[in-house]
Amino acid sequence: MNSKQRFDLTVNHKQPDRIVVDLGSTAVTGVHALVVENLRKYYGLESRPVRVIEPYQMLGQIDDDLMDAIGIDVVAAWGKNNMFGIYNHEPLKEFKTFWGQNILLPDGFNTSYDTNGDLVVYPEGDTSVAPSARMPKASYFFDAIVRQEPINDEKLDVQDNLEEFGLVSDSELQFWEEATRKARATGKAVIAGLGGTALGDIALVPGLQMKHPKGIRDITEWYMSTVLRPDYIKAIFDRQSEIALENFSRLHQVIGDNLDAVFICGTDFGTQDSTFCGPEQFDDLWLPFYRRINDWVHANTNWKTFKHSCGAVESFMSRFIDAGFDIINPVQIAAKGMDPAHLKKTYGNDLVFWGGGIDTQKTLPYSTPEKVREEVLRLCDIFGQNGGFVFNTVHNIQANVPVENIVAMVDAIKEFN
Repeated sequence: MNSKQRFDLTVNHKQPDRIVVDLGSTAVTGVHALVVENLRKYYGLESRPVRVIEPYQMLGQIDDDLMDAIGIDVVAAWGKNNMFGIYNHEPLKEFKTFWGQNILLPDGFNTSYDTNGDLVVYPEGDTSVAPSARMPKASYFFDAIVRQEPINDEKLDVQDNLEEFGLVSDSELQFWEEATRKARATGKAVIAGLGGTALGDIALVPGLQMKHPKGIRDITEWYMSTVLRPDYIKAIFDRQSEIALENFSRLHQVIGDNLDAVFICGTDFGTQDSTFCGPEQFDDLWLPFYRRINDWVHANTNWKTFKHSCGAVESFMSRFIDAGFDIINPVQIAAKGMDPAHLKKTYGNDLVFWGGGIDTQKTLPYSTPEKVREEVLRLCDIFGQNGGFVFNTVHNIQANVPVENIVAMVDAIKEFN
């Protein structure tokens, strides 16, 4: 059984020969570039600068040799541009980070240092405009710089918050056709974020790729607007989802079955111990548009739909199902109410749990390798029954996690399998 066959059984809630493993295929199931370098050293692989595939969070690309060493079953078809609107492929250039690592970034990834000595990056690489993100000297990733223009409620225009959502061009269609075809040729399962369907994802609201973002771009203001300006937000989601489905229709014509899962939305609905909004607000503001997108995907493609939401979202699981999502990630097992056995028993027939394989807040970074092993074996035993589980950590693996613990995690997966 190859990775693709194994994945197909898993996402259709049938038992595969072993648990499917993902590390690095999305911006929420990735591995920091420093960890990628440490893993390459541990496994004795060729020494070379790690390519950063997602620079906002500084996630490293997992090359084929490291995939083989770990036993990864899922690959990404990455888009043409990164979150800063910069072409995200060759040619690449070397860059030395604050922590002393040499990495590879796209040639158009232009940066400078501010008066504090922090690293700033520019939308579309254009240094003539204000930077859109900052990496503090003591940090390992970027934070958004809020560039909110003054808000006049009487002049708010929905189009301002739709500026980044347009119809895909012929060159983008050609790019996606080639990217997904190459990914399919690996024999592994393929996932991609095709863009345009992230309804209020707070990582995207500031418009990091835009030179002069308009509309509501301040994170606090956006959250307030879901309560104070719900009609405005609904109008954005309505038109955004219409554009997205027009794009999906065009994209499906060139991608076809070269994609197995599509990343729909990364909007978080949970904190450590509660939800950001009440269920009635979710039903009013998000559910109709999620359902519209998922219904189209299921009616017209063989793709599975992937929803990311951190936090204590057990009370929203049935709503994610009603919205038509096939997959939930990252399955934050340490949050309130997110007991793995309860989640699997209650929602495991309808949702694929992509994540939840180990707690990344405490166990992976701070416990011993033996404790890591014990937790991985226990969670694989719970989530891995009757398919419906893709092993991944709870969100991305951060920079300074001990490599011994990550290797213990990998070894435990192999032991379980």
